[in-house]
Order: sequence, then structure tokens, then C-alpha cells
Amino acid sequence: MNPREFEYHAPHSLDEAFSLLGKYGDESKILAGGQSLIPLMKSRIFSMPHIIDIGKIEGLRNIEINKSGARIGSLVTISDLESEREIAELFPAIHDAASQIADPLIRNAGTIGGNIAHGDPGNDLPAVLVTLGAVFVLRRSGGERTADASKFFIDTLETDVHHGEILTEIVIPRPGKKTASAYLKAKKSAGDFSIAGISTCISMEKDGSIGSIRMALTSSGPKVIEVTGLEEICKGKKDYNSIAEKVSVAAVSSAKPSDDFYGTVQYKKKVIGILAKDCLKLAMERAEKR
Repeated sequence: MNPREFEYHAPHSLDEAFSLLGKYGDESKILAGGQSLIPLMKSRIFSMPHIIDIGKIEGLRNIEINKSGARIGSLVTISDLESEREIAELFPAIHDAASQIADPLIRNAGTIGGNIAHGDPGNDLPAVLVTLGAVFVLRRSGGERTADASKFFIDTLETDVHHGEILTEIVIPRPGKKTASAYLKAKKSAGDFSIAGISTCISMEKDGSIGSIRMALTSSGPKVIEVTGLEEICKGKKDYNSIAEKVSVAAVSSAKPSDDFYGTVQYKKKVIGILAKDCLKLAMERAEKR
């Protein structure tokens, strides 16, 4: 099936993109890598009279890592994230997720900004960025604002990007000592969306106990879901075996899966429970080695 007729625009600067957004208003949509949007357009699930491709805009493909953390341009490709050594060292969950997204062809074209701003609950990076405490920079004509990742995802294909705004940068704080992250997912076949995915970030105290923990779910509801109640379960605990089952129950209780091609609610909850334990263990092991 072919998409409905639309007018394609390829601005070379943010100012030009903002001008187009102002001119066409609600009849325009930003396209970054296009690996999520284009399939929806081809199937006619989504259509828009004006598509504004920001792929030619300079300055949005940089990765900067400094003492405070990382600043990642929204047009950085998934394959660039996957291959960036410092990203893998500081934020292993990003590398975990990037290396499992679809296939190499899609990773070469798909962007971190597109993966986030599209708002698909099956996308991998949103859950990771929630657990890492990321902040998103949203620019508009004449100004900018920031949005916390934990409040950014509103519903299926709905995010906190206001019309006229463009997601330009992802800012991630540098993790402290004994802090590490992990991302795991289960899928039916290579390159497929996940049955479920889980991201975890853990900080350990000097005595080896858990100081803080965040966990978020992919493909487990209409948007990214952050698991609640983990601080009460994990804080001050050292032994994985003493908390694994409780963490698993908390993850399943927080999830809101639905029956679909990828499985029944019952099956998905079973998968989530197993992934929660495995992701917790991997994050703890990584944190202990730092």
C-alpha cells in the first residue's frame, strides 16, 4: 500500500524548520530517521499533508561526553549509539537496547530522537532513558525548554512535544560510582518488536547494599511504565535472592499489557516477571564491578 498524498519538505536549518511548522501548523509532522513514521504512512494508519524532514539539519548528530554526563543530538543514529564506546561504558543499558533494535539497516537510518518522539510503547530507548533520568531539550522558534523523560510519554504515539517544537538533544547525567544499568527484552524473532522489555538502573552503597533503583517497562502498556514500590523492596539490601521475587511481582503488578499478536496478557506477564529478575541481576552485577 502507498501513503496518501503529501508534500515533502527538507529544511537545512532549525529556523527553516520552525518556519515550516508555523506555516503549516497542525497539518505538518516532523520526520527524523523515518523508520517508525514511514511504515505507518505506507499502511495509511497515519497521514499528514506536510512532512518536514529534519535529516539535513546540521548540529544534531553530535555526541558529547563530559564530567556532567552525555549530550546526544536527536539525529544520532541507533548504529552510532551502538558503536560509541564511552556510551557503552557509562550507560550500558543504551548499548543493550541499541544493539537489539530491529536490524542493521534500520539502526543505520533510525535516530534516537525519532525513537523517542514517536511515542511508540514498543520502542526500546524510552524505557532506558526514563531509568537513566534523562532530560529532553525541545526547541521552538525563539526559545527552548526541557522535559524530564519520566513525564514525557503521555499515551500511545503521544508525547510532551508541543506543536512548533523539535526535540534537538538528549541530556543524560553521568552515573555515580557503583551505578550501572541494563536492558533486556524478549521477542519472537530477530528484528521484531519485543514481547516485553525491561530497563533497570541501580546505585550501590559503599557497603554493597542497594542505594537506589529504577526500572521501566517496554511493550507492557500504552506507554513506558515505570515500576513502582522498588525502593521499599530493595533499599539497603545486598542479596539478589532476597529481593528477586518481590521485584518480579512489582514489575508484573505495574505492567498493563494487552492481548495481541505477540501473546496473551497472561503470557506477557510471565515474560515480564522473568525479565525483571534477569535485568535486576545483570544491573547489580555490573554495579558491583564499578
